[in-house]
Amino acid sequence: MPPNDPPFPTAGRAIVVAALTVVLTSGLTACSEPAQPATRPSASPSVAASSVGAPAIPAPSAGAASIAASSAGAASAAFSTTDTAWIEISIAMDEQLLPLLDLVPTHSADTVLRELSEQLRTRTDEELTALRTLHDAAGLPAENPHKGMPMPGMVTPEQVTEAAATTGDTFDTLARTHLSAHAKQCANLIGSLLKTDSPPQVVTLAGVMRTNAEFVLTTLEK
Repeated sequence: MPPNDPPFPTAGRAIVVAALTVVLTSGLTACSEPAQPATRPSASPSVAASSVGAPAIPAPSAGAASIAASSAGAASAAFSTTDTAWIEISIAMDEQLLPLLDLVPTHSADTVLRELSEQLRTRTDEELTALRTLHDAAGLPAENPHKGMPMPGMVTPEQVTEAAATTGDTFDTLARTHLSAHAKQCANLIGSLLKTDSPPQVVTLAGVMRTNAEFVLTTLEK
């Protein structure tokens, strides 16, 4: 289902994107910039050796739970503008990925893709729980200015509608393309974020999310 109308008119959205670009000049990719062609981070040996049925990678749930607990009393002053921009962008990207994942069980003909999407659905829910805890700890507003904004790696309502109208190989090609773009952009954003001096809760969650992104990319390459 398409998201609610974005909270900013076109002119306002342009101002937000421009401002965000200035805030993130230290490395984090701005919403308005095209996807970077940089190669993805190398997967760890445990990720590279894993299979979709039994991935030999750290379970993200424990990390998400500890982040949520440790972030509850964090002061907003501990979060930089880079941290808060990453939190909001990541929430928007994960939320808009979910409708595509929900289509996979009934539209895909690929067993590996169905297993991947099931695991990714669980991991995305865990990421969102931790991200929303950080969002609240940072004192961010309820309205996410990045919701509905076109940006690299963002699964749009139009893409979900297009995928929903297909099944089998056609659907699988679309789903793989969008999942790969999402994972690559997540890895790019995290790579830039970790060059800054972020709070431990942010660094821990970013590490979990980078592991998840590497897992997706490694599985899709097989």
